[in-house]
Amino acid sequence: MNDTNDVITIEPNKRSGKPCIRGLRITVYDVLEYLAGGMIGNYSRFPRIDTGRYSGVFSLCGRT
Repeated sequence: MNDTNDVITIEPNKRSGKPCIRGLRITVYDVLEYLAGGMIGNYSRFPRIDTGRYSGVFSLCGRT
């Protein structure tokens, strides 16, 4: 599993400092909203978010 720091970044000038998927402007909150709404049932709809990045999102959520 990837370390959360390798997957999630927090940059003050990117998405108002919210935790984002590294290299993308998609916040952790966005990913969780997509999952809750059923939008990521088919992972091929978001090909730049690989399974390691999802693991980082879930790891961050488990800590808070």
